[in-house]
Amino acid sequence: MTGDASMQPTRDPRATLPDLIEVLLNKGVHLNLDLIISVSDIPLIGINLRATIAGIETMIEYGMMQQWDRDTREWVQRAVRTHLPLAADEEILAKMAGGHYQDNFYRTWRPGSAYLTTQRLIIHRRDPAETLWQTRLDAIASVSPLRESSIGGEERTRILVGLKDGSEAVLSALEPDRLISLIQARLGRADGASSSTPEATAEDRPLREGRMWFLETLSTGSTWRGGQAQLSNTELTWRSPMDGRARVRISPEQLLDIRREERSNPTDERRVLILETADSTITLAADDAGAWFAGLDDWRTGPGDRRSAPLETTMSPGRNPDDRVGEGAAPWR
Repeated sequence: MTGDASMQPTRDPRATLPDLIEVLLNKGVHLNLDLIISVSDIPLIGINLRATIAGIETMIEYGMMQQWDRDTREWVQRAVRTHLPLAADEEILAKMAGGHYQDNFYRTWRPGSAYLTTQRLIIHRRDPAETLWQTRLDAIASVSPLRESSIGGEERTRILVGLKDGSEAVLSALEPDRLISLIQARLGRADGASSSTPEATAEDRPLREGRMWFLETLSTGSTWRGGQAQLSNTELTWRSPMDGRARVRISPEQLLDIRREERSNPTDERRVLILETADSTITLAADDAGAWFAGLDDWRTGPGDRRSAPLETTMSPGRNPDDRVGEGAAPWR
């Protein structure tokens, strides 16, 4: 019995293929063997094999393939410079698919590639060659994730870049969290890096959010637009899936009065919300306008510290928001 026990494997034999690949890439395998291939006990082929198999990062870490790594990086730098002008001492740190939201006379996403260099953050399109947006790293005041719902309802993470001149830019990237971390590392600070911690998110934690309609006044008349409203400790925002930025943004100090009035709207609730500020009157409609009214009134007049308030998703029981016009506009009758 003692002899049988000594022959048992010392490691867990239930290793899977992913476990083997992980060890192979992270730790590597060094082979030094002589192999003889025989047919009918007649040796035909002899193989003397000396090889090292590992992931590229492991290879470079242990001093192998460093020349290949340098040559590859230099080739990439030369290839990029053919369509993206870089300074002599400027190097590319990261590249991924990305885009810039143009918010002026024509609102649209402009796709390209996001480049983080040692000096700049750039959104560049290769063909036709055009730099869609860029800024120097020393001009960035803050960078943080911006989560919003797409037209199909899927939540996407954008990148909100605040500049020291007070302007903002909304960017997209294939790996937004990674790009944000790299930018913050270059800036030498952690703006929003701890945004997932309770201390960082307490002020902006949503108190209430849900489907809401905004009455937009145009020169040709008024139109209801569907979108998403969110109430946090610091502000009330509303945006449609087609907007890169919040169309409505109100702080408790800006809200002078709130009331309800009967008015035709796309919901089953007859009375809408009228929000008065110093420079505008905002009209909103929701299926649960009564709950929103109570929440906004308490938000406007109540204490500033509401960190323990729970998150609420506002929607009438049994009601499907897709039953409405969707993300498009509904004419106000």
